[in-house]
Amino acid sequence: MSVTARLHHWRDWFPVPDENFRVDLVRWILLDANRLAVTGALLTVVFVTYMGVATVWTFEMQRLLTETSTVQSLLDTFLSGIILLVSIVVSINSIVLSHDIASIENQEDRIRAIVRFREDLSEVSESDENPSNPSAFLSAMSRLIDERAKALTTGLDDVEQSFAEEIEEYAASVSNAAVQLGDIDGTSGAEFSILWKGIDFDYGSYIDQSRDLNGADATAEAFDDLIEAFELFAVGKEYFKTLYYTQEVSKLSQTLLVVALPAILFNASTILAINQEIFPDFQILGIPTLQVFVAVSFTISMAPYLVLTSYMLRLSTVAQGTASGGIFSLK
Repeated sequence: MSVTARLHHWRDWFPVPDENFRVDLVRWILLDANRLAVTGALLTVVFVTYMGVATVWTFEMQRLLTETSTVQSLLDTFLSGIILLVSIVVSINSIVLSHDIASIENQEDRIRAIVRFREDLSEVSESDENPSNPSAFLSAMSRLIDERAKALTTGLDDVEQSFAEEIEEYAASVSNAAVQLGDIDGTSGAEFSILWKGIDFDYGSYIDQSRDLNGADATAEAFDDLIEAFELFAVGKEYFKTLYYTQEVSKLSQTLLVVALPAILFNASTILAINQEIFPDFQILGIPTLQVFVAVSFTISMAPYLVLTSYMLRLSTVAQGTASGGIFSLK
């Protein structure tokens, strides 16, 4: 396995340069990165920042920790906040997952709708394609949209030259967008970026342009076929987006529950240790032990909030990016 292949294998844990050797750190944090990697990076920033302050103002920080009850008050606030945060997020998760709890009639309608969509998709897919996951779905739809876009350029002999050139330009634009949509191998950011590639495809504007250009009898059927392909893609896109939201919120609750218990136990232990003044009296790299221990305690206490932050950064980015997608948009 080459070095590049090894790097791309870990691209959701570390920002990997693209083919032009550029690193989009903002996109990596907001979308591509594994949420645990983002949480770890934020925790590192919190710990390094506190230790930097302790290194610059060591004497002042030591007086603050030993002569006041500020630290105990902050840790008490963190402790109650963690418990409240977990309760709220788990409640939200229950609301999201309640969508799957429905009557037998609703479940039957849902299954029948999925089966009908799979049948429609199988009619336009090749025999060796099984578009049941985002990457296979994007590949199938990329091929279909590309083929139907190129079909627009046939039968333009009876169309005015200026109008024919406009259709050819539009067909080339759609074809290029379809090719980029199906470029799964060139996608960086691991599994999520494959899903985001489909979510980020603005099919609504292409549907509007197709209807505006559909003014000649010679191209009417080709435009109808292309619009049908866009509508099929739209249904699949919205379905995969719904699956993403459900999966992401479930992962958030699961990760938060796992992180919250150690944070609560360590936080409570730190409060008891500070009250009883049981820290050894020596220094670590010139910094008193108490300050190092409090830095670790603050960092661990912040873990549940930073887990929530890392997940909400991507959820809000996806929600914002897809709010303007589709046939209707808010500008």
